[in-house]
Amino acid sequence: MFRLWAKEFKDNHMLKDTTICDDSGDTRTHKVFRALDEVCYTFDLGKPIWLDRNVDEFKRHAKTRFYQDNFVEEIEFDFLEIHVIEED
Repeated sequence: MFRLWAKEFKDNHMLKDTTICDDSGDTRTHKVFRALDEVCYTFDLGKPIWLDRNVDEFKRHAKTRFYQDNFVEEIEFDFLEIHVIEED
């Protein structure tokens, strides 16, 4: 089972969170991108752009934060954090 936890924060307070579960046989990368797509749909957000710092942070910690720089449209929160909390 693969689970990704996504959270929106503003002023150090969590506004929303959701957990996406994926039991498919896909690669980890496909599961992460599919889960992020589902998070964006659930939170009614545009898809964030993965910058080099996001990729590096995610590789090291299985966690990253997307700030205003990662989004094309204006966001109403400080950052979106994703974190892989369970992997096969």
